[in-house]
Amino acid sequence: MSVAIIDYGSGNLRSAAKAFEHVCDDQVLVTSDPSAVRAASHIVLPGVGAFADCRKGLAAVAGMEETLHEVVIEGGRPFLGICVGMQLMASVGEEFGETAGLDWIRGRIKAIEPADPALKIPHMGWNELHGLHDHAVLDGIDHGAYAYFVHSFHFVPDSNDHLLATVDYGGNLTAAIGRDNMVGTQFHPEKSQATGLRLIENFIKWKP
Repeated sequence: MSVAIIDYGSGNLRSAAKAFEHVCDDQVLVTSDPSAVRAASHIVLPGVGAFADCRKGLAAVAGMEETLHEVVIEGGRPFLGICVGMQLMASVGEEFGETAGLDWIRGRIKAIEPADPALKIPHMGWNELHGLHDHAVLDGIDHGAYAYFVHSFHFVPDSNDHLLATVDYGGNLTAAIGRDNMVGTQFHPEKSQATGLRLIENFIKWKP
């Protein structure tokens, strides 16, 4: 087994790699090489920054999008998107104008507009997870478990069937999403201590 964490110029790659190495006995590789991604058993797409910038960064890595489609969509390889990496799974991002996403899970990335104007944007810091669905990657993570968030935009899925967990920040926001062999978290597992390490461990063991 091996884990490929995709390097496309966006993401806290070393922090993510260290978290995976903490719970994984096998190879954890940070890579921009499509052939290494093709050879991996589990694939992770991190992301920090603006949706449009991350989308351009991913598109700029020769052969990477085609490889991801081959191994994730056609091949059914376990996939985890983190923060903007999760958002890239959507159909469209609205940050700095509309930008097409990968369209793996239908939905849009919209600006957070909390009902309470006193709540600051970005939503940053520790918050509780709610509405957790029965999913292998969330096994052992309880309702009310804390996770670490940093985001100004959120994933609004076309279907709530793809919603795995929410977080309350002036209204319900998507905290985790998934379908088939794909999951994504708006929070950062690598910064979420026990909650994040449990999710990473579950992901590594996951056989969708």
